[in-house]
Amino acid sequence: MLQNTSFAIHPGNNNKENKRVLKDIGRVKDVQSDDGVVTFCCEGGTVHIQFYHEEVVRVTYARNNVVPLPTQAVTQQSKKGLFTFEHTEHMWKMQTEKLIVEGNMSPFRINISNTNGESLLAESDKGLAYNFQGDLVNFKQAHDQDRYYGFGEKTGFLDKKGEKMTMWNTDVYAPHNPETDPLYQSIPFFLTLRESLAFGLFFDNPGKTHFNMKEDKGSYYFHNETGALDYYVFAGPTLKDAIQQYTWLTGRMPLPPKWAIGYHQSRFSYETEAEVMEVVDKFEEKNIPLDAIYLDIHYMDGYRVFTFDEGRFPNPKKMVETLKTKGIHVVPIVDPGVKEDPNYPVYQEGMRKNKFSKFLDGSVFYGNVWPGKSAFPDFTSETVGRWWGNLHQYYTDIGIEGIWNDMNEPAVFNETMTMDLKVVHDNEGNPKTHNELHNLYGFLMGKATFEGMKKNLDSKRTFLVTRAGYSGIQRYAAVWTGDNRSFWEHLQLAVPMCMNLGMSGVAFCGSDIGGFAHDTNGQLLARWTQFGAFTPFFRNHSAADTIRQEPWVFGEQTEIIVKKYIQLRYQWFPEFYKWFYEAHKTGLPVMRPLVLEYPNDKETHHLFDQFLIGENTIVAPIMTPDTKHRVVYLPEGKWINYWTEDVFDGNRHHLVYADFDIIPVFIKQGSAIAHGSIKANTKQQETDWQLHVYPSNEDKVTYEAYDDNGETTSYEEGDYELYRIQVKLSESMIELVSNVEGTFRPSMDQRSIVIHSDVTYEKAIYNGVDVTSSMTIENGCTVVDLSI
Repeated sequence: MLQNTSFAIHPGNNNKENKRVLKDIGRVKDVQSDDGVVTFCCEGGTVHIQFYHEEVVRVTYARNNVVPLPTQAVTQQSKKGLFTFEHTEHMWKMQTEKLIVEGNMSPFRINISNTNGESLLAESDKGLAYNFQGDLVNFKQAHDQDRYYGFGEKTGFLDKKGEKMTMWNTDVYAPHNPETDPLYQSIPFFLTLRESLAFGLFFDNPGKTHFNMKEDKGSYYFHNETGALDYYVFAGPTLKDAIQQYTWLTGRMPLPPKWAIGYHQSRFSYETEAEVMEVVDKFEEKNIPLDAIYLDIHYMDGYRVFTFDEGRFPNPKKMVETLKTKGIHVVPIVDPGVKEDPNYPVYQEGMRKNKFSKFLDGSVFYGNVWPGKSAFPDFTSETVGRWWGNLHQYYTDIGIEGIWNDMNEPAVFNETMTMDLKVVHDNEGNPKTHNELHNLYGFLMGKATFEGMKKNLDSKRTFLVTRAGYSGIQRYAAVWTGDNRSFWEHLQLAVPMCMNLGMSGVAFCGSDIGGFAHDTNGQLLARWTQFGAFTPFFRNHSAADTIRQEPWVFGEQTEIIVKKYIQLRYQWFPEFYKWFYEAHKTGLPVMRPLVLEYPNDKETHHLFDQFLIGENTIVAPIMTPDTKHRVVYLPEGKWINYWTEDVFDGNRHHLVYADFDIIPVFIKQGSAIAHGSIKANTKQQETDWQLHVYPSNEDKVTYEAYDDNGETTSYEEGDYELYRIQVKLSESMIELVSNVEGTFRPSMDQRSIVIHSDVTYEKAIYNGVDVTSSMTIENGCTVVDLSI
């Protein structure tokens, strides 16, 4: 396309937003306060302000007088009685126990601060503005010390200060690099860190929106091209608080089935049943753990969704059942494009029952994708969503419990790369064009898929991974970062991308291990697998025209390293499951940037190439070829090298050695991590649960472990185990006190406490019982067996 040539910088194309004349919203002509909403009728439009929580305020600006409905990203409703309101001829003020929203009447301005008197969001001298092309713009004051995180799936560094970003779900196969924007996901939420103060902003508009964080003359701005300018502010005052407030509004992920957190193997494509079984047999032969294998588009009959090619897959039900007896799940791809074929039952039914997206004149929109000419369900209609969800009984009837949604931006093989913007969606009786709702399409497909699978599986948990989505997608799906490439630079990009997704509410995320397109190599696959073993979503995936990248492809040395880290994922599984539970309860990510835990440490503000699992484990991947050293920053405290037990001081950078089979991992002194046994997959019973305690000068370490059956939704009814244990150490004694919440009791052969200390302990007490006889010394650590 011409945009991929020098034509892209033709002077005639220079009609960007900064060339458009903006008009200020002007003065307030009338003020109304009714039903929990304060309305300011201004010369240039209407502003509505309402509170959803004492820490969450919503501001909408539209050229008409209608309060826009929130998108389906929002799960909560506004509340009355949370605020007081007063105004004079010149000023106005709304206040809750946590927030003050106030401003001038002429021209109208909005300034938001907390009740401690700290300014959060103040408008610049431009404030709210509009132009006659339909754009609505909001200018906010920027501070020199401000740092910006989140924005969902974006390439580049962790801190987005100085960046321009567009939210428009786009199929991007071309190489991803720091200027590739937009990508598949649109999550218009970001966090601001200003020294020790943090807050969040969510710009809820599913059309094309833009953020310009370049701080022109002390301000940044965001704007939309269609619909209302509709945003929510979250008071913080910490980064964690703001994430929890945002995920309270947009929802938190359900606990996935345990198998979804294991290792997954994929390729575009495993084209036959025989090939699938051959790959699985190889994993078994080599004793490499595996929980899921994926079926890309070649499993289908002519790329028709909800079909199997009978020649390639003569008995899919038997194949799925056989694999499930081995503890391995099959995850097929499902795209939104439905092939135009009058003999194809899904297309027949969709046409008869009016399920497809249409133009205003009633004609169906068709676009070319894998099956050729295709129609696309109108997921903005709940009845269409239920229809699509029910179609997944085709998969659940043969034993499938997880789905992979792709091409759901939606991608179309045409000049615009998506659906015609003039398509008019039903939108539950409030028709809107695709131009206005584009970014919701993948989200709504995910919602329909998840709810259909959940219904069809009854009490079993389902798993969905999606390429496209919008704010709130975490309620339905995991996210992977799309069609990356087998470049070291793409491994480097994956780290801040996953961390920013996590800070945008999407705790369950990851990248294609080894890279999707291009040819990987043994060293890159090994280093990427080391990183992937510590990402929430752990899948190896590669394109059809590339070299294979299963663990054994590159010879014995690479295979040993890759196997070691796949096994390590299962050893660390109890620790990961604890943080998945935390994400489910609080919305906080599993994989965290150091700034989230150490916001007052300025060394963490730009730190993008290392991360935390939970609160106390730092992982620092090696991301350049032929490299055995890297600099690792360790914040306050003392940190233990996971592999060597060496102690490192915090508040310092360290040059760390890491041979090709090592990824640097550090555990904070004064904390603990849970381990389990190496297993073929998560179906196998835990045989050896261990709590590894790394004591500091403090005499007490506490830990909370979480477990449940990993398969059903019974945890929602209290069928789980929260195992809380306090480890108190003296010069000669170990005192252990535990309590349990919930009705679930895991089956395991052994539960033990491992004290990483050179102190010689003479006595151990567990819940008042002398268990000294169960103490042993193993690898220099004191081990207390609690299986008594």
